[in-house]
Amino acid sequence: MAVKKFIDYLLFEKKYSNHTAVAYKKDIEMFESFLSKKFPQSNSLNVNYSLIRSWIVKLVSDKISNRTINRKISSLNSYYKFLVKINAIKLNPLTNHKALKMSKKLQVPFSETEIMSVLSLIETDSFEGLRNKLIVELFYSTGMRRTELVNLQLNDVDISKSQLKVLGKRNKERFIPLLQTVLETYKAYIIVRSTLKSLNRSKFIFLTKNGQRVYDKLVYRVITNYFDSVSSKVKKSPHILRHSFATHLLNNGADLNSVKELLGHSSLAATQIYTHNSMAELQKVYKKAHPRAVS
Repeated sequence: MAVKKFIDYLLFEKKYSNHTAVAYKKDIEMFESFLSKKFPQSNSLNVNYSLIRSWIVKLVSDKISNRTINRKISSLNSYYKFLVKINAIKLNPLTNHKALKMSKKLQVPFSETEIMSVLSLIETDSFEGLRNKLIVELFYSTGMRRTELVNLQLNDVDISKSQLKVLGKRNKERFIPLLQTVLETYKAYIIVRSTLKSLNRSKFIFLTKNGQRVYDKLVYRVITNYFDSVSSKVKKSPHILRHSFATHLLNNGADLNSVKELLGHSSLAATQIYTHNSMAELQKVYKKAHPRAVS
């Protein structure tokens, strides 16, 4: 019952997306499952930090990454803060917890050449081919998140204004301009989409050939399958295309605040990670152009 109240709080008061709320719920349920197996006399409402620490040790022994563990503990911490707020418990057992250290891994964006290569190899003589090309083009030309793309609806596209409405985190709307080439792909896709026998008047833009809304894993596979053939980078995902969008804009002189708005970030701090990649590009230009630079 307490977990349900917490999830309702996230959805209706904090305005979190269903995707985020489900992730919190899974993390809390995983902890409760651990307690029921290892400490059946306890439950999530009467734990102390030592029991949570035991769970962390178990996750580490299961070779779960520090980043993932920190996210799970963050979910748990939010849950306990809520329980204190509604007077279900007196103290948050995670008050003095310190997050596990994480190595800072710089995500390497796709190059412009790699992205153009993928777009040129996608065959558009089928419904799925045209859909997949539009998926790649939208990721690269808008920087949207995977969940945002999956949830795009037909009325989110304004062809007359060449723009797209995106519903981001915490149901925050933002508008992103659409390139003419992307609009042309969109128009062609919509025509083919309308011929699906199992369409069922779906409001969502991206569908499977069976007329169902596409899902996260399908979109992930679309990106990895195409980029596997043109890129040797270890990490290939929709999120790397988001990185590429931001990095290429910054490399070509875009203002950091503008990129922040396009990405839907709430603060510049979240956007500044992309300046690491653009700085690498600037250093190359500097070393090549400055008369005093040493090669």
